[in-house]
Amino acid sequence: MSTDDESIPNRSNQAAMRFDDAPERFRSGHRSAQFSGASGVLFEQAMAQTRMAICLCDPNQADLPIVFANRAFRRLTGYSEEETVGRNCRFLQGPKTDPEPVARIREAIANEDVVVVELLNYRKNGTTFWNALHLGPIYNDQGKLVYFFGSQWDVSDVRAARAEERHAKEMARELSHRMKNMFAVISGIVNVTGRVRGIQSEAAEINARIQALGRAYETTLDDASSGSIDIGEAIRAVLMPYDRDSERLLLTGNGVRMPFTVISIVGLVLHELAANATKHGAWSSETGQVSVDWRPSEDGSTLVIVWSEQGGPPVDAEAIVAGTGTAIVERLLATARGAIERDWSENGLTVTITVPARSAG
Repeated sequence: MSTDDESIPNRSNQAAMRFDDAPERFRSGHRSAQFSGASGVLFEQAMAQTRMAICLCDPNQADLPIVFANRAFRRLTGYSEEETVGRNCRFLQGPKTDPEPVARIREAIANEDVVVVELLNYRKNGTTFWNALHLGPIYNDQGKLVYFFGSQWDVSDVRAARAEERHAKEMARELSHRMKNMFAVISGIVNVTGRVRGIQSEAAEINARIQALGRAYETTLDDASSGSIDIGEAIRAVLMPYDRDSERLLLTGNGVRMPFTVISIVGLVLHELAANATKHGAWSSETGQVSVDWRPSEDGSTLVIVWSEQGGPPVDAEAIVAGTGTAIVERLLATARGAIERDWSENGLTVTITVPARSAG
């Protein structure tokens, strides 16, 4: 009979497992040299102290019964040693256990193979848990199959997290679809209004901004459920349509994660800079190039984006008149407590944008 109290609460201290005498009793009853000498002592220590649920099944007996189950196994399932030993592991299955992983287990046993499956198992009290079962054969020195080794790991929390992640991605896809429709409707309204009022060029500018926002949001929705996004994906989505020959845009930022709330500001600001570069700056000439770098500030509270143009036409900074795009950028950044600095030089325009990551929005 087992000498441990199955009602003892689960403890984090591994030393509490040393009183499990099931390994010693198992070895004393199976002395046919499978676990002799130092190997036997090692087996006892490992099985008694590990917090991983482990059992051994005997393939040389009818119906492959369990011949050993350590304390972790008993605590996981709620069954005592007397209720476990001598039974096939299928007693842990229930009405909602998927037959597919069960079939894979049977196939692995028949082929003396290793298998890893996840299946729904039932405790003695009727509650369920997701069991990550690792099953494999054990041979003696003569190459004879003597046991099947099984380790069980309760992955219910992992499964729940996966389900939440899948749900979040499904929601993101649905939201992406709805956002595309919304942007399309807004774009249609702007186009109709532009034609009716005879301001098609102004409507085209507005639609370009709408499309830039749409690209920025669409590429980051799947990631948004985590609470932060790779801002580089949004930057690439906004700017790549302007890089017509794939050689005039250099993106040097990487791996910076920022709150989802910075997308609107970053998307619109970069769109205005790209539109200006196309009309008046580096991209208005055949050899002009733009490089964009992004990084967090040292304390991580601010996103810093540096826009650099080279090879464009000469610019007289004093003759520049701020347009609608400039006003939009200034208003957005002021609302978010951000800032923008422009530096015109002989080499071209350099713009430094700072967006507070915590207060942006």
